[in-house]
Amino acid sequence: MTTLADIFQLHGAEYLAQYGNSMSTHQKKAIRDILTCRTPHLGGHTWFCEHCRQFHYSYHSCKNRSCPQCQNDQAENWLNHQSDNLMPVEYFLATFTIPEDLKILFRKYPRLSYHQLFHSSTDSLKKLALDKRFIGGKIGMIGVLHTWTRQLTFHPHIHFIIPGIALSEQNQKIRFSKEGFLVRVELLSMIFKAKFRDAVMKNDLEHLVPNHVWRQDWVVHLKSVGNGQAALTYLAPYLYRIAISNANILKCTDRSVTFRYKDSSSGQTKLLTLPALEFIRRYLHHVLPKGFQKVRYFGFLHPKNKTLLNTLRLLLHCNIYSDKTKGAQPFVFKCPDCGREMILIDKTIRQRAPPLSVLLTEYRKVSIAC
Repeated sequence: MTTLADIFQLHGAEYLAQYGNSMSTHQKKAIRDILTCRTPHLGGHTWFCEHCRQFHYSYHSCKNRSCPQCQNDQAENWLNHQSDNLMPVEYFLATFTIPEDLKILFRKYPRLSYHQLFHSSTDSLKKLALDKRFIGGKIGMIGVLHTWTRQLTFHPHIHFIIPGIALSEQNQKIRFSKEGFLVRVELLSMIFKAKFRDAVMKNDLEHLVPNHVWRQDWVVHLKSVGNGQAALTYLAPYLYRIAISNANILKCTDRSVTFRYKDSSSGQTKLLTLPALEFIRRYLHHVLPKGFQKVRYFGFLHPKNKTLLNTLRLLLHCNIYSDKTKGAQPFVFKCPDCGREMILIDKTIRQRAPPLSVLLTEYRKVSIAC
């Protein structure tokens, strides 16, 4: 099976030589982490199986959120937790998408642009939700940033899951949305555009945005999603999944990379072959800045508003779940041959990997020799 690490080993040095000066530190770190993930560079454990009388070695994961070998179980844990917190109300899914001509701003200033995308969209939803023509209160929502299409092209947008329930401004009365309706999408789009424009002007970045962007309609979708379970299930994989998994990479040659994807309109599986450097370029566009939170909680769903959320749940006759978790169980590595628990013999610490340019050169020599 061809992996993302294989592609970087074969073509990373060439990409770094051509585009290294324009790459961000978090993009370079992602490549370095993926190359060293589950290798001796990161250290690991030596185990012994008394039944098979064999030694086994397990190397540490890099835990970089852009690595396809890591983050496998977190999406399921998040989905289970959020499913437990669903309330017996109608839920809505809102999606905010930026115009094509704004992408240069997001590529040049990703951290600032993503933050403003979150702020502009959430402030728009909060403003309209307070209007008594609509739900007339303070809402709660979960926002998830998503940056790619199935062909790996750059497409920043945010999905929000919103329960159709709100609290009056004094937190004294519960208000419910009308059936199948939360707020007017046309107004939501206009306010969203205005707030993002204000942020661009405030940061003196208007020279990067063509004037016609402010005259065109911005795309905002809002629809009812029933009890919310299907929407959570749809969004969960995007929380911890990267733009492409190793399983979908089919072939890497000296010139190109071939991968499969599911066409969103037909549902059919298709193949796409890209020049290797173009594939790397597309992938790196989806590496988020260090520490950036791609999942955010607002209103009564914010972690700091647990008391308010539990009060709502009590009034709706929902179960209250404790945040207390069981103590972490010590990890025991099981023998890959017989499945029995093994004995930990030794632990090696993480080594300092060489600079990325040196690392890529070494891997390139090995690839050519093979």
